[in-house]
Amino acid sequence: MSQLDNPLAIYKLLPKSNCKLCGVATCLAFAAAVIKGEKRLDGCPHLESNIIEEFAGQIIKQATPEDLFRQILEPLKQEVITLDFASSVKRLGATLSGNELTIKCLGKDFTVDSEGNIISDCHVNEWVIVPLLNYIIYSAGKELSGKWVPFRELSNKTIWNSYFEHKFEKPLKQLTDSYPDLIEDMIYIFNGKQVENSFSSDISLVLHPLPKLPLLICYTKPEEDQESKLNVFFDTTAEENLNLDSIYRLCMGLLMMFQKITLRHIK
Repeated sequence: MSQLDNPLAIYKLLPKSNCKLCGVATCLAFAAAVIKGEKRLDGCPHLESNIIEEFAGQIIKQATPEDLFRQILEPLKQEVITLDFASSVKRLGATLSGNELTIKCLGKDFTVDSEGNIISDCHVNEWVIVPLLNYIIYSAGKELSGKWVPFRELSNKTIWNSYFEHKFEKPLKQLTDSYPDLIEDMIYIFNGKQVENSFSSDISLVLHPLPKLPLLICYTKPEEDQESKLNVFFDTTAEENLNLDSIYRLCMGLLMMFQKITLRHIK
């Protein structure tokens, strides 16, 4: 029999009696717990010992989101250990104190030590950790061009373009429509800066998720016969200073923060 890597494969071995003697409500729930590593196969009192001996070693534990995050994080920390922080300050737009780099993220200080650990006076969300470490390791330190382009012009990979529009721009537009004060919150909470209206918008706002990765949010208010518009633009150097995956992660993290802000005010 092939390796057991999903709950249904475990479920086929079980009596399907839902006796609850294993401590969970159903045999399927027990199977899911085994795959997650929360239960052992011998936790089912009805399984014969020969079945347990034959299959227990073939179970592949399902990776949790925490496991997957650690798998991504550890190699990045190992890369950070090899960096010369002193020579990276200008490249990153950072400051150096001893063996620690401090980088502004949305106006807040995030400090990274020589082992890749991140500390800040504000809460360090998981979504900012990987992009921040990627920025420290891989940013080319390209000086900003001052020219703005939509996400689709950063890459020719259409799957990214579709994801960005539907997962970030459209939800952000809906939030701004339902909570017009969100723009003001971006300015006061996240150190945003309103700039001269761009791309025929009513409001143009620049945020700096990272020193050399600004983004421009352009919003046009709804009118009687026309719905609102919201588009996000990046400096043409964006992909040289941060990879697309991390740019996408940062934007989705921003969206989650904005959603929390609006929920607090709506309540």
